[in-house]
Amino acid sequence: MKTRLLLCCIFLFSLVGVHAQSNAVRRSPKGMLLIGRGDTLRAVEPFKGMSERGTAYAEVINRYKRMLGDSVRVYCMVIPTAVAFYCPTEGLQWTGDEREALANIDSHLEDSVLFVHLFDTLQAHSSEPIYSRTDHHWAPLGAYYAAREFATLAEVPFADLSTYDADTVRHYVGTMKKFSGDNAVGRAPEDFVFYIPNGVDYATTYIRYQTGRNRQVVSESDPEEGPFFFPYDDGSSSAYLTFMRGDLNTTMVKTSTSNGRHLLILKDSFGNALPGYLFHSFEEIHVVDCRYFTKNILRYAREHRITDVLFANNIGHAHAPATARSYHQYLEQ
Repeated sequence: MKTRLLLCCIFLFSLVGVHAQSNAVRRSPKGMLLIGRGDTLRAVEPFKGMSERGTAYAEVINRYKRMLGDSVRVYCMVIPTAVAFYCPTEGLQWTGDEREALANIDSHLEDSVLFVHLFDTLQAHSSEPIYSRTDHHWAPLGAYYAAREFATLAEVPFADLSTYDADTVRHYVGTMKKFSGDNAVGRAPEDFVFYIPNGVDYATTYIRYQTGRNRQVVSESDPEEGPFFFPYDDGSSSAYLTFMRGDLNTTMVKTSTSNGRHLLILKDSFGNALPGYLFHSFEEIHVVDCRYFTKNILRYAREHRITDVLFANNIGHAHAPATARSYHQYLEQ
């Protein structure tokens, strides 16, 4: 009898152990954090930013505001990454505190710069698919909630998501298969759902860049028209390039919204998912990547009568020295 009871207890404890293991977090061969197992596996990048680098990012935005003057509104949107919302307690030893890092940047911004508070908003929607499980980017739904926060702060109109057409790329596996070095990510595909606005006309013009060694721009195209949204087939690993086909361009969108507001977005790839939600909000939207712009940003802002400048960088880029250096360079080249 005692032997039977002991075997039963061992079996029950083994089930508990399997369940705990299925929700555990582990480090991948390339240092990403893998949360859970099976077809709901989530891969996230740990945050390693240093506070002084966040301070440098805030200081360059302050410089933009001083140089652009009182007639241009300047906003700072630092985008948290998935690790801030999905990392179990036992994995926190491998990542920094993103809420604390955001507060540090906010504290070093001058009062004239408007900080777009995203952390609590995204946390409130973290049970929804606001971040991709297999890609280091957020999902388009997360960008929608961020765009709504920005539009409220900017006091511009904003269209509810219910007015958009949803499109889906199925069986999507993004960058984390490569970044993690773990094949389990490839066995956990997801849906990539993006949203196309209705009730507004828009025309998109691109200047395309060619890069050489060290991703330096070596040439650029003449302005050329093209779609804002690019379709990808089910199973494509490139679905996040749906927006503007990626980063290697400067983009201008003219919309049928007639309110005199011209927005300049200075961004990394996270920012690519934002403009499509703002066609009802701004008359023109200009999108510049923080790594590839080739002109003087003040001259560009004057030529295009920019009224609003939004810095939209993920928290990792905001803590990368190269980001602040590039933004300083765009004021001087």
